[in-house]
Amino acid sequence: MTIHNILKKIQYFFHDLREHQSLIVSLVKRDFKTRYAGSLLGLLWLFIQPLVTIIIFWFVFEIGFKLKPVENFPFILWLVCGLLPWFFFSEAIMICSTAITENPYIVKKFVFRISFLLISRIFTALLLHIFFIIVLFLMFAFYGYYPDLYCLQLPYYLGAMLLLVTGLSFFSSAAVIFFKDIGQFIQVSLQFLFWATPIFWSLNLIPVQYQTLIKLNPLFYIVTGYRECLITKGCLWQHPELSLYYWSITLATFIGGILFFKRLRPHFGDVL
Repeated sequence: MTIHNILKKIQYFFHDLREHQSLIVSLVKRDFKTRYAGSLLGLLWLFIQPLVTIIIFWFVFEIGFKLKPVENFPFILWLVCGLLPWFFFSEAIMICSTAITENPYIVKKFVFRISFLLISRIFTALLLHIFFIIVLFLMFAFYGYYPDLYCLQLPYYLGAMLLLVTGLSFFSSAAVIFFKDIGQFIQVSLQFLFWATPIFWSLNLIPVQYQTLIKLNPLFYIVTGYRECLITKGCLWQHPELSLYYWSITLATFIGGILFFKRLRPHFGDVL
């Protein structure tokens, strides 16, 4: 396949999203309603679980261990800046990997763009992430830190992560239909990736000769970016080599994921 054909497919992908905005919005509403249908608190569980996690971490590390500030900021703020992008990344990957297998009747019985099932779930996770970014700003304000111009970079890092998540979701959702063990592999991989990303620990704790290996993890770029926006006050153009590496990996994943999904799409109905 030529580069021209690939670019044409990518252009068609984004054009398709614009043309079917109302359908995607309907699917997002459906996702919110069905995930906790029948439970007493319903949609509130989507917000309660991450909030409780943050509160537990605050109590353990601020009240219990009384950990020292990191880069002159309270440890809990430093930690949550790394946790929030991870919450979005892991949640989106997990719910998208089962988006098709949980809706086999749509694949078999309706003329329907199956990719919209993934897009709607990604947007569901995105809306939750935006809510928790607001919570993060409130936490910073509680400690006396307020948004500044550096925070304007957050949409860039969010968009960068969104593109990576989309590519990985197309890969995982298609692969899990044909290889059921992929679901378990994703869970194990996410656990490994969580501890391989400097969320609970700082890169400065790693010997210099191993730091380059840590930076190969694309999430390092995102987590560091969030902290630069809110804590260290860095600018995104200060790391040209790291940015070039991240976008090379992300664009390759995004394009490869879409092409992989399209190649396997005609066979979904035969396997489900």
